[in-house]
Amino acid sequence: MKTYFAVFLGSTLLALLITPLMIWLARKLNAVDPPDVRTVHSKPIPRIGGVAIFLSAMPLIVTVLFLDDAVGERFRDIQVQLVALLCSAMFIFLIGLADDLKGLPARFKFLAELFAAVVLYWMRVRITNIGITDALVLHLGWWGCPLTLLWVVGITNAVNLSDGLDGLAAGIGAIACGVIALFAMYSGQVVMAVLMLALLGSLTGFLFFNFNPAKIFMGDCGSLFLGFTIAAASIICASKSSALVGLTLPMLALGIPIFDTLFSMLRRFLERRSLFAPDRSHFHHRLLDLGLKQRHVVVAIYMLTAVASGLGMFMMATRGINSLVVFLCILLILLLVFRIVGSVGLRETIAGLQKKYVITGRQIRERMCFDQAQLYFRRARTFNQWWDAVCEAAKRMDFAWVSLKTKDENGAIRTEVWRPDVTPPPDKSEVIIMNVPVRNHGEAFAMEFEIAILADGSLESASHRATLFSRLIDEHSVVALKNMVQGIGDS
Repeated sequence: MKTYFAVFLGSTLLALLITPLMIWLARKLNAVDPPDVRTVHSKPIPRIGGVAIFLSAMPLIVTVLFLDDAVGERFRDIQVQLVALLCSAMFIFLIGLADDLKGLPARFKFLAELFAAVVLYWMRVRITNIGITDALVLHLGWWGCPLTLLWVVGITNAVNLSDGLDGLAAGIGAIACGVIALFAMYSGQVVMAVLMLALLGSLTGFLFFNFNPAKIFMGDCGSLFLGFTIAAASIICASKSSALVGLTLPMLALGIPIFDTLFSMLRRFLERRSLFAPDRSHFHHRLLDLGLKQRHVVVAIYMLTAVASGLGMFMMATRGINSLVVFLCILLILLLVFRIVGSVGLRETIAGLQKKYVITGRQIRERMCFDQAQLYFRRARTFNQWWDAVCEAAKRMDFAWVSLKTKDENGAIRTEVWRPDVTPPPDKSEVIIMNVPVRNHGEAFAMEFEIAILADGSLESASHRATLFSRLIDEHSVVALKNMVQGIGDS
């Protein structure tokens, strides 16, 4: 117990000493986070606080693990796994630091996280089985690989995305570290307890400067390192205990950022945006929109996290199916909270899925029309054949009309018009009219299309069809123009 207290206190004091130095250094390096439309702060804030967290936790962890005592002996039992964890966590920390200083693409960071997770799995830090009850244990086999990768990358990004308010990620991470440390002590995993207490102490000291109003942010170097370390440590804890609580307890402690990440991905999917796109509809943003102040939002999320974690502690005292029942009940409570603040809605989700299905189906049909129209253009050898291809494309793409004006070298203007055989004519309020100039590539005549596209209730669909038509004309006008002079002269 003295070792536990010394590790926690030592890392806390180190964080209190190092964090002010990081504030000074960040300003010197201009490593600050400027305010923008997504942020809630109004002035540039230093954003490499993760360096203080890393430098406060790592030296104590490494020092204690090599002591010639009971902790050192336990360390040698899982030496390979722990070294893999610490090296991979250091790699993720450096990736985050590079992003804070220079900026890295989101996909590159994702691939780096995936690579680090693969290294963990290769070094036998993996989820191999899940104990539902004493008699029912799920042996995952090769399914353990995708589940391990999903767990590590998912938790890492969940913690990273939660770093949106002063002290939010650090506070949630501290609670999660405390929960895992308690479980590690309960199950006799001394090394994991030391690791989590060192991280807990560094976060505690850092929060003195990170809580609202924040003097420094942890940045990606802090949030990615924190999330990755928690994810990997929870796997090692779970692998040493066949109980369901080994994975579910950390999951409950990080329940809010996990659900927030899942719902953010669902929202971006339904809105047809990149899964890596920035967002301002996270759980904490919803609470801010309800009128709560930033400090109150953070405290409220702390309390929700503490309640979920506290209720999850009952799983250590229950056995068998009762643990699963407790876990599911807490998940339902968290889902209800997200529903109350408006982060998720069943009707909205179903409507979004239906809309996405309709739009995707329409785009597939429009693409098929484009592919069919290309065949007509490729077959054209004269102006008349080329014009027939234009008319076929307009018909397939549901145009109201197409007009082509051609001006030859003598200034004579010729107009070709296509209209569908429908009555009555379409309402002009439902028609989008565009001019599409044709590149002449130095030829002695000029051409310009006027296209009228039936909107059919969707401006996006009309603009997409206009883009496809323009692509047809752009890609096939060169060949057509070489034959067009002769075709015009013969007609």
